[in-house]
Amino acid sequence: MQLDFHYYATYAAAILAGFDHEESLQIAYSAQFTDCCTRTFLDTINAPLSAATTQTQAELADVPTDPVGLHDITRIWASFHFLPENLYAEREKTGRKYLRKYRLICGPNGTLVKDTVELAKGKGPAATGLAMHVLADTWAHRYFAGTPSLVINNTNYHFYEITEEGERPVRFNHNPASPDDPEKGIYTNTVPQGSEDSIMNLGHGRAGHLPDYSYARYRYMPAWGGYREIVKDNPSDYLHAFRQMIYALRYLKGEEGEAFQTETYDERAYVPYREEIEEILTKRQLDASKDWKAFGERLSKEEIPDFAETLYQEEYRNAAVEEKENTMPGQFIRAALAQKSMVTNRIFSSGSLLAGFSVDYAKKGFRGIPDFRMLLKR
Repeated sequence: MQLDFHYYATYAAAILAGFDHEESLQIAYSAQFTDCCTRTFLDTINAPLSAATTQTQAELADVPTDPVGLHDITRIWASFHFLPENLYAEREKTGRKYLRKYRLICGPNGTLVKDTVELAKGKGPAATGLAMHVLADTWAHRYFAGTPSLVINNTNYHFYEITEEGERPVRFNHNPASPDDPEKGIYTNTVPQGSEDSIMNLGHGRAGHLPDYSYARYRYMPAWGGYREIVKDNPSDYLHAFRQMIYALRYLKGEEGEAFQTETYDERAYVPYREEIEEILTKRQLDASKDWKAFGERLSKEEIPDFAETLYQEEYRNAAVEEKENTMPGQFIRAALAQKSMVTNRIFSSGSLLAGFSVDYAKKGFRGIPDFRMLLKR
């Protein structure tokens, strides 16, 4: 997903869930900021680099694909953008190394989605927005994994877009300066690499931005699926994501009981707007921000400002050391560290070292990255 859904659609979901305009803006900002919080950005405000929730292309190019580098990549991308659906999935006649990567495949309604939303409860709008980003991406990024893997994430010539006029093969090119052309069915993806651990094989890079476009419907045959065809219906998945966000946001407001329920979606608030929402989701456009913005403003009767990555950076820079955690970036950093720690621990507890080691603080005391000490105060 991209700005249109993570910022503007998340704002609309928050309004429909009962949050006021200012709270909804903070939640939406945090949801989109999850795609912006790089080590490069954190370094500019002198914040803990371990709180990075994404990586720039330049940062990825500098990360070695040795075990330490792969652990770092996986901690970020599996925690925030490709949340594993089932860390205990089984496959017959599968080696242990491949099985562990297979278990990192992203999908909605897994145990980790429940853990993610419940972790954010009572932690404020920054944690709420971050959780909404993670939840929404489980729908958009399903079938791909947040770790470099040729066997999991690769695509081949058998890749067809499903349109109202019929089907047509997707034509991929590898020029990042070439814009996607939905009318001609031409999309940009990463360069094919035969190395299992190449960063070109991270996430949905080999499928380009098709998973990020709400209108896209496509079918392909991933190796992990035994080369059986999979159909991805983004309009349906994005509608489920939107409805699940409304329910999750009401839960985080304390209106839906003590436990977050997976496979539960809003059945009331979105109904009067269903046709309008579906029209936005199915419109063939690379960026639906204008339509989602207009929809959100009609809901709240307030103006939604354009997203600004640096909106809160001076607040963080100018705050006294003891007050930094109370700023919006400080709250986001704490939520990011908590989410990364939780997901890394779940992966490690499943018997996998793909995200590195995780120590049980309660049993072993603190051993690890110094930035994570702030979690122990809570």
